[in-house]
Amino acid sequence: MRILLVWLINAVALLAVPYVLPSISVDSFATALVAALLLGLVNAILRPILVILTLPVTFLTLGLFIFVINGLLFWFVGSFISGFHVAGLWAGIFGAIVYSIVSWLLSAILLGGERN
Repeated sequence: MRILLVWLINAVALLAVPYVLPSISVDSFATALVAALLLGLVNAILRPILVILTLPVTFLTLGLFIFVINGLLFWFVGSFISGFHVAGLWAGIFGAIVYSIVSWLLSAILLGGERN
């Protein structure tokens, strides 16, 4: 049940991103649900591989390259889903940051101290 709630929270967070960044657009709640699901899968499968492969660059940039990886993955998902558009790499980087912050805030408010 918790995973469905987290999925809904991430979809709502994704709907909030275009209000902050006009270079990102989400057409509908259904699109946000699909994009949130795909973002979760990409972050669970591809992100760890990319982080390991780019470890030297991440080390040299003192961890800042992780923002580039997150932005690229956000942009990557935006290129696959019709109705979810990310204008470019910088929009992807800032979109990933805003998406993470909004998702974290909503999770903290709605899930509170729930552990499981």
